[in-house]
Amino acid sequence: MPKFESYDPGTPCWVDLMSPDVDASVAFYGDVFGWSAEPSHDGDGNHVYTNFLLGGLVVAGMGAQPAEMAGAPGVWNTYICVDDLAAVTKKVTSAGGSVMMPPMDVMDVGSMAVCADPTGAVFSVWKPAAHKGAAVANEANTWSWNELVTRDVGTARSFYATVFDWEYDTQDMPMGPYHVIRGGEHGGLGGMMTMPPHMPDMVPNHWMVYFTTSDLDATLARITGGGGQVVSGPDDAPGVGRIAIAHDPHGASFALLQPAG
Repeated sequence: MPKFESYDPGTPCWVDLMSPDVDASVAFYGDVFGWSAEPSHDGDGNHVYTNFLLGGLVVAGMGAQPAEMAGAPGVWNTYICVDDLAAVTKKVTSAGGSVMMPPMDVMDVGSMAVCADPTGAVFSVWKPAAHKGAAVANEANTWSWNELVTRDVGTARSFYATVFDWEYDTQDMPMGPYHVIRGGEHGGLGGMMTMPPHMPDMVPNHWMVYFTTSDLDATLARITGGGGQVVSGPDDAPGVGRIAIAHDPHGASFALLQPAG
């Protein structure tokens, strides 16, 4: 199982879930992906954060949904590694985005900010200290891909090129042009695509988190058996594999990929 000890600046490095029910999410994702949970608490015993582990290695995280978001669905978040948090957040605003949560230290593990691109898609930036990011990725039952789904790909491409120096390779796919973020050992850091026309207007532009599975049908059965639902697919993506999109029991969207071959 390949391990990641660091991530280059401008590379997605971490994903976490904001959940309205931490205990229920621990049970659901433990059953779906075989993850164990490592919670942390403050001095008063209040839940602070949970790391999800696979084989004893950290693969994703989870925080409790803030009280002011009560009633909202859960959400999976994408984090991008940076080496200068202040400089990156300044670029975000100068390129037309917004900083929703200003830079803050997270104990001794790193520092972060929450931002939105000009199309409204939310992402986080992470300057690592003790916590570098996911120790395992691109393996079965781990995070493997991040995909921006937006109604304005042109604006998004320009924004992320300015902020993170991203370059793109465009591929023709059945759903339209797909823009792969160039770099990484596996041919890309992530992707961008135009929001499908059948998606309701209420669906915001967003970053989708993908998890790899070695058996998509079995994983989908565990999702529905645990109270989640399959909202799209399974579909064949030529040269890529089989893809499906699901919701957990609290409405958090995530995608699944069974790689071709």
